[in-house]
This record gives sequence, structure tokens and C-alpha cells, in this order.
Amino acid sequence: MKHILILLSILLLSSPLFGQSERPETIIIPVSGIGDVSNTRKIILQNTLEEQLKEHFMLISQERFEEVREKVFEELEYEECTEDRCIMMIQEMLQVENVFHLQVIGEGSNTQLSLSWRTLEEKKKVNDICMGCGTFQLNDKVMGLVEKLVGVKKVFTDEPVVQKIEKDKTEGLFVSVGDPGTILTSPDGNSWTKRTSGISKYLYGVTYGNRLFVTVGESGTILTSSDGIFSWTKRTSGTFDYLSGVTYGNGLFVTVGWRTILTSSDGTTWTQRTSGISKYLYGVTYGNRLFVTVGDSGTILTSSDGNSWTQRNSGISKYLYGVTYGKGLFVTVGLSGTILTSPDGTTWTQRNSGTSDLLIGVTYENGLFVTVGESGTILTSPDGTTWTERTSGTPEYLIGVTYGNGLFVTVGYLGTIFTSTDGTSWTKRTSGTSKYLRGVTYSQ
Repeated sequence: MKHILILLSILLLSSPLFGQSERPETIIIPVSGIGDVSNTRKIILQNTLEEQLKEHFMLISQERFEEVREKVFEELEYEECTEDRCIMMIQEMLQVENVFHLQVIGEGSNTQLSLSWRTLEEKKKVNDICMGCGTFQLNDKVMGLVEKLVGVKKVFTDEPVVQKIEKDKTEGLFVSVGDPGTILTSPDGNSWTKRTSGISKYLYGVTYGNRLFVTVGESGTILTSSDGIFSWTKRTSGTFDYLSGVTYGNGLFVTVGWRTILTSSDGTTWTQRTSGISKYLYGVTYGNRLFVTVGDSGTILTSSDGNSWTQRNSGISKYLYGVTYGKGLFVTVGLSGTILTSPDGTTWTQRNSGTSDLLIGVTYENGLFVTVGESGTILTSPDGTTWTERTSGTPEYLIGVTYGNGLFVTVGYLGTIFTSTDGTSWTKRTSGTSKYLRGVTYSQ
């Protein structure tokens, strides 16, 4: 009962009136989801449904609906407001002939869709199931359900729905990867859901760019996903070398690893580049029109285009594992509490971290550098120069760290996940796994 009231109270009618029309007026209830269904996925399917129906029905305005909804809630007792009765009363008051409602049930890699069509006289419902389907296949299923219900032909354009939604969505997605083939997602950083990667290889790094998630790992493993949830696709890397880090910048994905640098403009086709060294590369970032990668024995390489790379003098021989860019500064971290900074990627200065612990991951956002490492170590800095140790409350290694939706998120051994709004106070979250988590990113 409460669910029904909430559903009605958040009813979204996104299409305006088309003016004078003979098309019957219609309410489209926002897509409801059960199980493994993200908000982003629901919004995508909602838009698909609206695009399909608006050619044949006139969708009523938000303001018009809200006025009538309030009257219905005033007339009915709480116990009396069943789904059928509330919707029928709204229909009658608005003189709306049709109500459409799409329900999506996700379980593992399979998705069931149910589309109902209620008129004042009757209710029809059609179902379909999509086995291991991605977003585009689900869109086709939705359009097929509309055809079955109202007997219309497809009116969808060739414009990918995902691209359309990407402009409108208000929420991003955290994605964390790890051992073996582990992928977790979260819309808010607090609640995490395990996803199917389709592989058992260890995954070490993950990034997001150009509406695409890319994760990399052992034996040259590369997977991509447009949604991070339902469909991950294995790509041919052309190498069996371990891939440790990946980033996106200037229209290019770059991944690095053991003696290896690969680039791709689309995440699908990858090209091997010459690094000029035989060292292991661990981390890579993009900033100030420059790619920077770091690795064994103080190795630092830079590239303006991802193709040609130049070795830089770090001044140290300590292993470097993570690198980021922010506030006009590159920051790299590594063994024995090592922190180096550079304004240009060429000249590097060693900073006092205040710790001898191994530092592995580093990020910058919201005016703050955050680095994480062994024994639950977390350090923060507003400028990359002065660093302050924070209390995580865990002895486990922390490996990856990112920022999104007003939240820092760090992941590590034994499924460890912590979040923080300010970088100072950290809260442990339940990951639902004991696997090692090695990378995390956020889709903006």
C-alpha cells in the first residue's frame, strides 16, 4: 500500500501538451524496478517508452496531474487507495483514456519486462524476458511490447537512447573491480550490487569516459560496458601482459601494464604503443593536455597524444603505483610513503607524506587530494604539498580511490569499501564480497 502511494506521488509526466490533437490523452507511470535494476536503466527504458507512445498519444502535463492527484488523496482514506482505485479515479477526473506502466525485474543477467495498459473499461498486460541482454536489446523489447499492446509500428529513430539519456540523467554510477572477475556497482557509494563480468581473470583498473566503462586486468584482459551493470563485453587487447591501470582523456583510452601501453579511441579496437622501457607500469592519468604513467624504480613517462612517450627523471628509485591530476598539479604515490608532485609532468619534487606505509591509489576532487594504501592508510592534502593522516578504522590494504556524487570512495582487500564526504571522516560500507577490490571509478 505504501509503495503504491509513493509511486503515485512521484509520478513523472515528462512530455508537454502538443496543443490541439485528436490523440487520446495518456498517463505514463514511471518505470518501476525490482531486483538488479539501476535508476539509470529505468530512466533509459522510461524514455524509450515515452518516445514510442508520444507518436500515438498525447501525454498530459505534470502540473495537471498533480492538481488531480491531491484531490484523490483528499477524498480517499489511506486504506482505500489501492493501485487500481487511485489510478482509475485520476483517469476519471482528468478524463484520461489510457494509463501505461512498465515494470522491470532484474535477476542476475536476465531481465523480465511487463507492460500494462489500463483504459477505463479494461486492463491489458504483456510480458517478455531478455536473457543476458544489454540496454539496446531491452529497448527493442520495450518497443515490441508496445506494438503488441497497441498495434503500432516502430517509430524510433536511429539515435541511441543511451546517448539521449546521458544528457538528462542526474545520477552517476560507482563501479569497482577486483579478484577474480569481480565487478560491483553502486548508485550512491553506500549500497553495492555484484554484477556478472563473464570472466575469472583478476581486474586491476577501471575508468569511465565517452559513455563507456573500461576495466583491465591480467593476461591482457579488457572489458567494456555502456551501463556498467547488465552487459560487459570482452575485447581483444593483442597482448597477454598484465594491465594494471587505465584512464580516459582527450578522446582516448590509455591502459598500461608490464612493458605495455595500449590506446583506443572507442574501447573496442586497441593499438600497442612503444614505451621505450621494459619496466612495469602501474598507474596512468590525464591532465593539462598530458598523459602521465608511473611504475617500477621511479619510472615516469609522459605523452601529449598517447602514442609517443618520453621518460622523465623522477629523482627516486622507489616504485610508484598511483597518479592523478588536480589543481594544476600531477601527484604520484608509491613505496614507503613516497609522494612526488609536478606542475608539468617533467620536473618532479618529493614531498613529506609523514608515513612509511605503501601508498597505492590517489585521486583529486572537490579541492582535495586523497591517497590510500597499506594498513588502511588514508592521507589528504589541499595542495599536494602538506599531507594529513586520517583514520580509516581498518587494517586492510586500500588500493583504489575515486570521487563522485559528493563522495570519496575507497576500496581494497577482502571487499573493503569506505566512503567519506570530506576526506576526513570515513564510514565502512557493506560490499557483499570478501574478494579483493583493486579499482574504482565514477561515471559523471
